[in-house]
Amino acid sequence: MLARNNMLESNANNNTFLARFLRQESAGGILLIVAALIALISANTPLSEYYSLLLDTPVAIRIGSFEIAKPLLLWINDGLMAVFFFLVGLELKREILEGELSDKKNIILPGVGAVGGMLVPALIYSYFNAGDTTAMKGWAIPTATDIAFALGVLSLLGSRVPTSIKVFLTSLAIFDDIGAIIIIALFYTAKISIIALLVVFCCIILLLIINRLQVESTSLYVLIGVVMWAAMLKSGVHATLAGVILAVFIPMRSRENPEYSPLKSLESDLHSVVAYIVLPVFAFANAGISLTGLGAEQVLHPVPWGIAVGLFIGKQLGVFGLCWLAIQLRLTQLPHSINWKSLYGTAALCGIGFTMSLFIGSLAFEETAANSLFDERLGIIIGSLLSGIVGYLVLRASLSPRDLPVAAGSTEE
Repeated sequence: MLARNNMLESNANNNTFLARFLRQESAGGILLIVAALIALISANTPLSEYYSLLLDTPVAIRIGSFEIAKPLLLWINDGLMAVFFFLVGLELKREILEGELSDKKNIILPGVGAVGGMLVPALIYSYFNAGDTTAMKGWAIPTATDIAFALGVLSLLGSRVPTSIKVFLTSLAIFDDIGAIIIIALFYTAKISIIALLVVFCCIILLLIINRLQVESTSLYVLIGVVMWAAMLKSGVHATLAGVILAVFIPMRSRENPEYSPLKSLESDLHSVVAYIVLPVFAFANAGISLTGLGAEQVLHPVPWGIAVGLFIGKQLGVFGLCWLAIQLRLTQLPHSINWKSLYGTAALCGIGFTMSLFIGSLAFEETAANSLFDERLGIIIGSLLSGIVGYLVLRASLSPRDLPVAAGSTEE
């Protein structure tokens, strides 16, 4: 046991940045659960009136003839979530340049799992809702994985969870985020404004120029990014994509001080903001489902059913199935300290869509009258809840002390 603990501590020390990231994400996941519960309580008690008034509060910014006027809910979904996607973009760039994704051997298994975890849930949802044009707008809802929530569940298992499972889950979620970015860009855009897109293009050119000039002031990048976000909001392309684009141009290394990274510094600063403010606020604003008058017609509607089954069954089948196939074809192998049981438990955790599923659901249905017929959030919460419970129970059983690998040279039986 001592040798095993020393081995895990050594791995943790060698991944200081990752360990700090995982601690923040785990705590953020627990905070997400609290925020969602508060939202559900607020929506189903006498507080519901005040909850609705808060989210419907009009907020406007005007500079001359330029105006952005939206209810508070859409400021959260379009504004705060742009900060989240900015952080996602920073993480992607760092991982690709010098992190886990810089080594091709480390990307095959989570990459394959992410593809399965997006494809199978989308097919299941489509099976439930084939022929309904409005409902089919939500096909991408069960394809998402909420890494903060999933790591929050993992944190409940304590130190028995090996670093390799956390790295696998985090890497898979990164690929999942890439898929979500592509889906939003291609399938969830409104009418396009050419003038606004030209402003976006000019911002991108300006970001490229200052990047090539090796400007290291992140404030200047962010200022241009805010202008790009506003133009993107008016363009019809979803504004959160501005965060990803901005992240591409943040310098990885300082010219004058090679040991300093503007990107890592900004990423570190944003982690706490996103984990403890942005995502919990988003969860509070979007998870408030009113259960008043909820009947069999709403519960059994194909949309929430397709989402719940897609998240709970589709994610397990997709992630675990394609990983198993890739390993059987010898394209890759199981990471150290992961067995088939723990891989299945991790695949089940990937069915926690929550934040990202809620976000895609808002894009799919916020501009239609479909919400009067069903509430896609019901399927998201049911599917995510079942996935979290099953994933936790399977991992708890598969990661019992006697199943953990013993370090070389240990005499423990």
